[in-house]
Amino acid sequence: MHRRQVVQAAAFFPLMGALGASFFGGLAANAQTPAPAGEGTPFDAYTVRQLARERAAKPYKAGDQKLPSQLDKLSYDDYRNIRFNPDKALWRGEKLPFQLQMFHRGFLFRDRVDISIVADGKARPLAYSPDLFNFEHNVAAPDPKDNLGFSGFRLHAPINRPDYFDEVAAFQGASYFRAVGKGQVYGTSARGLSVKTGDPGGEEFPLFVAYWIERPRPDTDSVVVHALLDSPSAAAAFRFTIRPGDPTAMAVEMTLYPRTDMEQAGIATLTSMFFFAPNDRNDVDDFRPAVRDAEGLAIVNGRGERLWRPLTNPKRLQVSQFMDSNLRGFGLMQRQRSFFDYQDLEARYEKRPSVWVEPIGDWGEGAVHLIEIPTREEVHDN
Repeated sequence: MHRRQVVQAAAFFPLMGALGASFFGGLAANAQTPAPAGEGTPFDAYTVRQLARERAAKPYKAGDQKLPSQLDKLSYDDYRNIRFNPDKALWRGEKLPFQLQMFHRGFLFRDRVDISIVADGKARPLAYSPDLFNFEHNVAAPDPKDNLGFSGFRLHAPINRPDYFDEVAAFQGASYFRAVGKGQVYGTSARGLSVKTGDPGGEEFPLFVAYWIERPRPDTDSVVVHALLDSPSAAAAFRFTIRPGDPTAMAVEMTLYPRTDMEQAGIATLTSMFFFAPNDRNDVDDFRPAVRDAEGLAIVNGRGERLWRPLTNPKRLQVSQFMDSNLRGFGLMQRQRSFFDYQDLEARYEKRPSVWVEPIGDWGEGAVHLIEIPTREEVHDN
């Protein structure tokens, strides 16, 4: 892929439960909410594409990851003690179908991302304040003057009960995003772009550096998120249309602007975990029958043939390629849905979503790459 090429792709992501019979059997002026600030700047469907094009024409410049001392070396448990105050969620009490909460910076999430709200053709940045968060168990709040900003956000909607807004989607860390359908818990994630995955020289992790979230109408069942991605190899513009439900579905549009000649780029990348299962225990001593976010890769190729490849936890890095033309769909699937298949009261692997990708339009010739990395712990996506 040459740097002068512009690549456009679109995909449809439904997040499902068990497969049906059709397939394999500044500071906030008001501390009560994160207030959009200022007069705003014009925003339309081409705004983020123009920003991505301009970025790709310039040398890459990494963002500043510096954090104050009390946040610089947080453990995972420490970071979990920084919680957004749900009483201050954006759109709370406005009788809208969605609410928005932000993630603080810290732990692995050191990059600052800009978040703006789009309404009436204008984008207004969300103002950061530590007052929006609860800092618990000896984690000290930063000085408001530091204006640290956010590391991502999550969307809430009444997906399970009409009177409660559950978390339905989250965008945080590099270009990762994830979602759940009704009655599910987080499992497999997606990535906006993967670069040099499995390369002996090391992988490159592009970053969503800014988001623009359209204020939803009271009568809508979806919300639109725009994102700007940047990396040493490329910049890109994204548009996500997110519709929670059973299943939850995302329509994702991407326009990619290479900054360099790219030998390998992954579009519609999925990331999951497979530790062990009855077909591949790998000498693991554990009372549970299986520990996995997904059990197999499913593909419907351009000829309409249905392929199934069980996942494994290999002893060394393993890369499989499924060449195809005009691919119809692929995904990482969790088919077994009984608690007794996993017997984990906390992780609830039987409730992890299957993620299915359907290309919109003709993606032409290419390959589905399955990269399996050895792991000895279930905390690592592999």
